[in-house]
Amino acid sequence: MKLKNNDSPEIVIIDDEPDILYTIKEICRYGGWEAATALNGREGYELCRIFKPKLVIVDYHMPDWDGLTTVKKIRQLDNAASILILTVDERQDTAEKIIAAGATDFAVKPIKSPDLISRIKINLKIHEVQKKHDFEKKQAYIDKGISPATLSIICDYLREQKDGLTIDDIANGINLAYQTVHRYISHLLEEKEIEIVPIYGKMGRPKNKYKLLQKRN
Repeated sequence: MKLKNNDSPEIVIIDDEPDILYTIKEICRYGGWEAATALNGREGYELCRIFKPKLVIVDYHMPDWDGLTTVKKIRQLDNAASILILTVDERQDTAEKIIAAGATDFAVKPIKSPDLISRIKINLKIHEVQKKHDFEKKQAYIDKGISPATLSIICDYLREQKDGLTIDDIANGINLAYQTVHRYISHLLEEKEIEIVPIYGKMGRPKNKYKLLQKRN
């Protein structure tokens, strides 16, 4: 468990590999964010309990408390904190488990510095939106890890677009993982709040585009 100076860190990084901890902390420092680090989930949980960070970056594969356990524990502690999972597993079913546990987003390792900085920025924005939702006493998590903050950011982005967007378009536009956006698009389809825009005349396997229905305010 490592801290720098007496500043309250905005970010807590949890990873059992010291080299990765150091690298991510240096990236945070380059981006202008103070970060605290922990080598396991239990220590990371204690840091979150003490400092209430805006963002927690958690490795998926760790001994003792793995990433999912750590996410669940931190989410019980804090509704507003964004939680970014780092993993080498990019399968959609893994993303579903991560989001259902309470994570905000995930990134596939190894992740380049500019990409991680972009991902940190959007997750800090999600934190601010979530705090507002909590202040207004709105439901913290709607269903299976679907947070109103992330949902609001995705819907706002869709609302700004004239034409339908693919999941890749949305993921690239707001700097969230494809798998994360896929989960939220599935939720919006289930709730009948978006429509599928047909794509015609394309060779190969077509990609669906999605457009927000006007009924959503």
